[in-house]
Amino acid sequence: MGDLLSAVTTAALGLLLALLTGLLIRHLLTKQSRSLPPPPCIRGWIPWLGAALEMGKAPLEFIERAREKHGPVFTVLAAGNRLTFVNGEEGVTAFFTSKKLDFQQAVQKPVQYTASIEKENFFKKHSAIHETLKLQLSQKRLEPHVTCLCREFSSHLQQLGSQGTDELYSLVRQVMYPAYGSQLPECFLRDWSRSKQWLLKLFKTIVAEVEGREPCEDDAKTLHQHLLDTLKGVSTYNNSLLLLWASQANANPITFWTLAFIISNPVIYKYAMDEISSVFGEAGKKTLSITEADLRKLPFIKHCILEAIRLRSPGAITRKVIEPLEIYNFQIPPGDMLMLSPYWLHRDPKKFPEPEAFRPERWKKANLEKNVFLDGFVAFGGGKYQCPGRWFALMEIHMLVILMLYRYEFQLLDPFPKQSNLHLVGTQQPDGPCRVTYKLRE
Repeated sequence: MGDLLSAVTTAALGLLLALLTGLLIRHLLTKQSRSLPPPPCIRGWIPWLGAALEMGKAPLEFIERAREKHGPVFTVLAAGNRLTFVNGEEGVTAFFTSKKLDFQQAVQKPVQYTASIEKENFFKKHSAIHETLKLQLSQKRLEPHVTCLCREFSSHLQQLGSQGTDELYSLVRQVMYPAYGSQLPECFLRDWSRSKQWLLKLFKTIVAEVEGREPCEDDAKTLHQHLLDTLKGVSTYNNSLLLLWASQANANPITFWTLAFIISNPVIYKYAMDEISSVFGEAGKKTLSITEADLRKLPFIKHCILEAIRLRSPGAITRKVIEPLEIYNFQIPPGDMLMLSPYWLHRDPKKFPEPEAFRPERWKKANLEKNVFLDGFVAFGGGKYQCPGRWFALMEIHMLVILMLYRYEFQLLDPFPKQSNLHLVGTQQPDGPCRVTYKLRE
């Protein structure tokens, strides 16, 4: 009896083991059969270098050709990096919301190149800096900045004299940053190392001066003082430089493009001047003191700014993949740099009819009073790390465009400049001269 029971038990255990083994094998086979393939890959023909040379010739056109050929997700091997581009609703949503992506890891090396901030210090302070800027540059805190900027810009405009001829890009830079404008290269990817050393020395002096002042109440502190409080002595000169870089890198070219688009179109130019005159009276007759309430009365100028941003947005923004990511039935491996192109997203005719046309009136549909942009507009990023200075930047550009148009009458001397096809990062730069004559309005 005991032997029979033992035999039955052994047989049952064997059957159970065989069943479990079969289930395990089936699970593994099913899992293997369901594993998703990687995206189509553009490898180029030179090891390590990959498609870098071909892509570098005209990166914006390269991206669009690849999308047309391979669809909404594809990988480019370039200089030892895997750059995986995504498009469409699923790609955009994943880019801004997936927890399998990391913003800080994606930007750490560019930040180190730009401002010489060591890796450890960057990860230690980045989140705190972002929160400080988001708070201090929120819409509720813009009024003191409006008053200060109006006074500074008006003073800088005085230095241009009563009339002259110059590159429009240079004029904008002189008014925005007269103290160190000559040390800021037109494109930060060019001649930056030399400029960086000059600016770091400048910020050592500035930081020492700011830190030597008597402590003051929070409401009386400048943005720079709030930044230094957050840093607590960690990479103060470097982060001060980074703040300047972040504000200058896009505000300067967008102000240029906004003015160029307005001045080059007689109908838009007249409409803009009529709006300015309706708020401040006949242009050029007085020194303006612009308030936040005044800016709200000038929506057309703001629409022109947003349309210029739409048309000249960065070729790509990035996140780093830290866990396997599934998009459009492809699996993107950890280590890839996930790339999204605002430039091409803003040319989707379904979201932006006549996408290549400068049409400020399209922004009437946006609910800007409630801070809602047009659907498909991603120039300021999204998710947790949306640009913390977007409201300040819009206000700053809005004000400077108004002040320049109110004070001077402009005329283009060159054809409207095309954009350069060489810039994947940052606002698109002009590909050629854009000289203007300017004179005080009578």
